[in-house]
Amino acid sequence: MTAAVDPFIHLVGVSKTYRSGRKQHLAISDASFDVMPGELVALVGPSGCGKSTLLKILSGLHPHDGGELRMGSATHPFDPARDVGMVFQAPLLLKWRRIIDNVLLPAELLGLPMREARERARSLMAMVGLAGYEEKYPYELSGGMQQRAAIARSLVHDPKLVLMDEPFGALDALTREKMNLELLRIWKESGKTIVFVTHGISEAVFLGTRVVVFTAGPARMADNFEIELPHPRTLDIKTHERFGAYTRRIYKLLGMD
Repeated sequence: MTAAVDPFIHLVGVSKTYRSGRKQHLAISDASFDVMPGELVALVGPSGCGKSTLLKILSGLHPHDGGELRMGSATHPFDPARDVGMVFQAPLLLKWRRIIDNVLLPAELLGLPMREARERARSLMAMVGLAGYEEKYPYELSGGMQQRAAIARSLVHDPKLVLMDEPFGALDALTREKMNLELLRIWKESGKTIVFVTHGISEAVFLGTRVVVFTAGPARMADNFEIELPHPRTLDIKTHERFGAYTRRIYKLLGMD
């Protein structure tokens, strides 16, 4: 008999309210879902619905006000400062540092042994398709290549969880499609647990092992379902009927049918 696997992230009724003087803004009203180890979970919903706020809660940057949030386990405790990697919409590379030194930044901040970290950084740059670009500066790379460097940076300290906040939103459509494919490859090779925020419905279905749908702010979870599409995924899967059924399901939840 296979032993049951505990969720890596467990949320029940999580809420968040921002307060400024007498004013209050409810950003998240109810978030309840699990993320299993090694999953790539896509959070999808309209802009401003609280998805990024939820990522900040998961990263430890913001506390939640209500509900239950559990990350890690008794045998594998979770430390957000050490165990989270972040990728944002903009690569946020330091323009005066070479790409290898940008990738190494989390290792430096955490005080990790730099010889081993540098070897890992070079290995990660090869994994994301940037071998040979170690000594380049950010301005010498395209937008897609800069985002590859940001992904390598998020992995260099070997985090347990990678949080991605619309990381391909600023890229052109063709580059974004290519980066979707690259992300799936990197996810498979790294074995990381990833939570990916997007407002792209097709992107959420294409990437996710599970999709969590949020309605307009304050964020309220409208649905949470597995994406039963085979791996490895290629772009032609978007023409399949099951893919279309998943996207129509999300459109209906968001009142766009």
